[in-house]
Amino acid sequence: MKRHIHTSLALFAMLCTPLAAADKPNIVFILADDLGWSDLGCYGGEIKTPNLDALAGGGLRFTQFYNTARCWPSRGALLTGYYAQQIHRDKLPGIDGGGAQATRQKWARLLPDFLKSAGYRNYHSGKWHIDGKVLDGGFDRSLDMRNQGNFFTANGNSIDDVAVTPPADETGYYSTIATAEHAIDCLKDHAVNHTKKPFFHYLAFIAPHFPLHALPEDIEKYRDQYLDGWDTMREARFARQNEMGIVTTTLSALEREVGPPYAFPDAITKLGPGEVIRPLPWIELTDEQRRFQATKMAIHAAMIDRMDREIGRVIAQLKAMGAFDNTLICFASDNGASAEIMVRNGGHDPAAPPGSSASYLCLGPGFSSACNTPFRRHKTWTHEGGTATPLIAHWPAGIAARGELRHTPGHVIDFVPTVLELVGIEKPNDWNGEPIPEAPGRSLAPAFAKDVSIARDSLWWLHDEHRAIRVGDWKLVAAKDTPWELYDLKTDRAEQHNLAAKMPDKAQELAASWQKQTDAFTTLAQKDLADQPQGTSKAGKGNAK
Repeated sequence: MKRHIHTSLALFAMLCTPLAAADKPNIVFILADDLGWSDLGCYGGEIKTPNLDALAGGGLRFTQFYNTARCWPSRGALLTGYYAQQIHRDKLPGIDGGGAQATRQKWARLLPDFLKSAGYRNYHSGKWHIDGKVLDGGFDRSLDMRNQGNFFTANGNSIDDVAVTPPADETGYYSTIATAEHAIDCLKDHAVNHTKKPFFHYLAFIAPHFPLHALPEDIEKYRDQYLDGWDTMREARFARQNEMGIVTTTLSALEREVGPPYAFPDAITKLGPGEVIRPLPWIELTDEQRRFQATKMAIHAAMIDRMDREIGRVIAQLKAMGAFDNTLICFASDNGASAEIMVRNGGHDPAAPPGSSASYLCLGPGFSSACNTPFRRHKTWTHEGGTATPLIAHWPAGIAARGELRHTPGHVIDFVPTVLELVGIEKPNDWNGEPIPEAPGRSLAPAFAKDVSIARDSLWWLHDEHRAIRVGDWKLVAAKDTPWELYDLKTDRAEQHNLAAKMPDKAQELAASWQKQTDAFTTLAQKDLADQPQGTSKAGKGNAK
């Protein structure tokens, strides 16, 4: 108890006092891609993730943290502190612009631009999927994994915004390992040449995003793990979550009518009779389908297992250079697990070993539902299954708690204000003479000291015409072309008991709040539409990453 009080007071004092460069915390944000809320061991999963579990055991797990339901909007929100729609990084109704190919306003700076003023070096390793060049965003070094269609080649990637030429023989190359190796190289160089400066490292793994590609020895560990099916897996994960105390809800029912968010019928034909496009009861599947689906889940697990081991190597480097104790390490996912099924890039060879470079497999709705246990729906939807993410926060020098839970709702828009507060940076009111609008994120620093609620008006979502708003414990949500649904998340984060008909006034109140924010974001986005490239509104199945 004494240590907890002492460290909490130290954190408070640090936030109120300008820090010397040597005292400023290093910051590492690790982002996974298409990871389900329950995929980590410390969130109820059976996949071996000892390094992330150790970070959770030595720090905090947030139980109600959110992303935007999709990759590129989450990344833009994470590094700017704004909702993606405010900065042209996702579509708004009635505006022909905004999406994966659109560009931020000049005032919508990325976090490294602000950290530079406090003496930070900034590094990026992995997926980018933010507009503009990486170094133009304030980073000093970068490995940009532009090739997201084959985990076994560096072809198409860039280092410091310059395209790489991979060797003729890429035997042994695997992008998850390469991402960690670049991060370790940056850290080693920092320890030698920039030891007096703090650093920010944005470590963005592509795993476990499709195509499901993994090393054969990693797949072998899980080959027969999932033959009992997604029903059994969901129940086992839910039981562990209850034992951990991280859920206060029922287990969602499988929605057998809900399949992939985008239809690619040709892909289903290429993938063969083992593919299943609905989360049917496991008992209804053929033996061939059960084996095919279990193999896909085994590859998904192998990808996460390998990512955790590579994270362990990065942690070992932080310890070796004496930086671990004063490094805030955060881990999250850009969206929930994915129900998508498609074949693109190099295509799919049914004769190739599953998980190899010649195969192109996606997780699909059955095991995606299990990975998102106990929540409903998947990536792209604004139901909890699409938007809920783990958040682990570990910082021995600044977080006294060990293995504690934090229940305050949070969002990736909160990362920038959290870091700015911890570092002692006051965000300017303008950028090169252009006013900077007020950002919606809130600092999570108070929750690092104890389990308190962070005051905010609401959390808001819109993607692919799926929409939602959360005010307190109330959530209003609707899938595209469907009526609003109202849920009390205090007891029903599984979104099983729609209260919209019983409480129409509450539903109307939240709908009005959602519309008010949407209108405000639209007004902001309309100010510089003329500066946007043409054809930026196709933020749907045309760019399904």
